Amino acid sequence: MTIDKRRQAFPGLEDKVYFNFGGQGILPQVALEAIIETYRSLQQHGPFSVGVNTWLIEKKALLRNAIAQELNVSPTTITLTENVTAGCNIPLWGIEWRGGDRILMTDCEHPGVIAVVKEISRRFGVEIDIAPIKETLNQGNPTEVIARSLRPNTRLVVLSHLLWNTGQVLPLAEIVKVCRDYRARPIRILVDAAQSVGSLPLNLTEIGVDFYAFTGHKWWCGPAGVGGLYIHPEAFEDIQPTFVGWRAVNTDAKGEVLGWKNGGERFEVATSAYPEYEGLRAAIAIHQQWGSPLERYHKICQLSQFLWQELSKLDKIQCLKTSPPEAGLISFRVKGDRSHLQIVNELEKRGFFLRTIADPDCIRACVHYFTLASEIEKLVASIQEFV
Repeated sequence: MTIDKRRQAFPGLEDKVYFNFGGQGILPQVALEAIIETYRSLQQHGPFSVGVNTWLIEKKALLRNAIAQELNVSPTTITLTENVTAGCNIPLWGIEWRGGDRILMTDCEHPGVIAVVKEISRRFGVEIDIAPIKETLNQGNPTEVIARSLRPNTRLVVLSHLLWNTGQVLPLAEIVKVCRDYRARPIRILVDAAQSVGSLPLNLTEIGVDFYAFTGHKWWCGPAGVGGLYIHPEAFEDIQPTFVGWRAVNTDAKGEVLGWKNGGERFEVATSAYPEYEGLRAAIAIHQQWGSPLERYHKICQLSQFLWQELSKLDKIQCLKTSPPEAGLISFRVKGDRSHLQIVNELEKRGFFLRTIADPDCIRACVHYFTLASEIEKLVASIQEFV
């Protein structure tokens, strides 16, 4: 199937040139139909009944399996959440913090995660250390930066796999090894995977990361409101549920609570928008029809490098990364009197959708595997016309 034919599955692409997949992906038509059909079935057969509840259990299992296949992990290690932030909150609040403990965080994390870490510091007397990863975008070794920033009482490292602001891909497997080997006392790692899931080819079993929080509404192009958390089997023992509900526990015939469920289900709370689960599962299936995660990633890199090369030819454009990008995020600055927000607003009026980043001050474009080279050419031409 040609890429033009494949793009017809995404009706939102018909009237715009979209470079905002790192913010929210374009929902495919089959995902929208799956959501509507699931809502319709719930009303026809329930929405609450023995049959419906059994059916929903099956649907949850199917989504868990689809996610696990993409991440190369066991379905039992997956907790279904609403978004990345919810996934990050589970281990952050699930650790039994003690005064004097330390959290190491990079200087490129999202405000949502930063806010949680600061509140934990305030409540429990946990110290925060910042690893200067931003300076390694074009030179330096991020693994060495992390290693130098660890302390004897560091309990958790918080970082992103694919940095949302600069587009840098961190060598996660190397960083995991450094933390596991630190002074014969393994340090757990929590990864904000907002930009990496759905864009990078992933084998979390091989990488060995402890906690990997992700969403379905960005590069997977699923509906907003469905995400997940991968928990390494050995890391379950280190965290306890903070928010607790009926989905997390086993009960007997009388409804008495017997204890936590095994695996990732113990961190799921209560009723969710289950039709959205079907929407995400349909979206993942669309991507799988196009090719493997590695094939999709190679196409993303090919197109993002083309955009980077074309932008680099413009005198008034400075790409933050001085070498071709390793993923689908391209951040760049525009020289001149206009603010980046003014430029993004002007581009949107012309049908091009990008976004600004506050730190570093820049514009971010996100390229997916089904972005067209002609769209990249049109974007660059439009930028050249008015900057």
